[in-house]
Amino acid sequence: MFLIAAFVIVVAGIREASTILVPFLTAVFVTIVSTPMAIWMNRKGVPMPAALGLVIFLLIALAVLGVGVIGKSVNDLTKNLADYQIMASAHIENLTKWLQGRGLQIENSQPIKDLLDPAAAMGWVGNTLGALTGVMSQAFIILLLAIFMLLEAAILPEKVKRLPGMNDSGWGRLGKIVDDVRFYMGIKTVMSLLTGLGVGLWCFTLNIDFPILLGLLAFMLNYVPNVGSILAAIPGVTLALFQFNIGTAALSGIGYLAINISVSNFLEPRLLGKSLGMSPLIIVVSMFFWGWALGPIGMLLAVPLTMTTKIAMESGRSTQWIAMMMAHGAELKAEPAPELEHSPPSVRPESRASMDGAEAPMGK
Repeated sequence: MFLIAAFVIVVAGIREASTILVPFLTAVFVTIVSTPMAIWMNRKGVPMPAALGLVIFLLIALAVLGVGVIGKSVNDLTKNLADYQIMASAHIENLTKWLQGRGLQIENSQPIKDLLDPAAAMGWVGNTLGALTGVMSQAFIILLLAIFMLLEAAILPEKVKRLPGMNDSGWGRLGKIVDDVRFYMGIKTVMSLLTGLGVGLWCFTLNIDFPILLGLLAFMLNYVPNVGSILAAIPGVTLALFQFNIGTAALSGIGYLAINISVSNFLEPRLLGKSLGMSPLIIVVSMFFWGWALGPIGMLLAVPLTMTTKIAMESGRSTQWIAMMMAHGAELKAEPAPELEHSPPSVRPESRASMDGAEAPMGK
């Protein structure tokens, strides 16, 4: 009961402090993804200060571009919503006439209009973009934190090593957390870029409105495990339906499906392999939990945060069972379960050794 009460208090504190935690955690993960780029340039002969300067310049350019694109797209989408309403009404009238021509009597088309209401269909897009705009409005704070973290990246490992109580085991666990999160975020960022570029080019080819916005939305939602690619396809298919017809909408949906199968189901698993080592159920539950605790950005950071928690749980014998419950089935088959701390004497190696040298009193 004490542990449950402590867990509830910690979760409540995380949710109440989400306003502070969201920009801080975002800056941490931006730094984790950006640091390898500076290290790579340094290995190629670029001085570390110059490499960090180039990375910081790139981050500033991306932040300015992202804020500009999202802000303009949200305004344009709001202005064009009335036009989409007219397009949807025209499609509904044509559908009603087509059904009536096939002998189906429809006296009132209002239920169909309510079902295909663009305001309702695109409302969640506006809410998502609004939440993203809220985070982008904190871009200056995130960028500032990330810049100072990057500047500290060169000397931070030495500081951590000198912390009181830090030993080789603790340093190894900390390094594993950073390496695993960096590897996952790096691969996921590249896969999200490929997904966003593919979606943007496909929507541009089909002449669907806001191809840059749709590509950016696909890039962001690709960080959300399992359901992100499905959510990213809804606005593109809806816009294609309102602008053109059901054929173009189906074609756009096929494009989304082909891109996500190629990237998320074929290329990404080959690069990531089984490095996550987490149960799919845990990934889905963590997405809803972190989304509830930290908002929409929590869903984007759900896997890295849960991965960090799992690795931290593996470091203590009293919490290894929690990490084991979070593990993927393949990971459990690959690695035998660790011996429990309070195992019976009969199964302990030292007990077996002592019993081998002594004759059993009962003879069997």
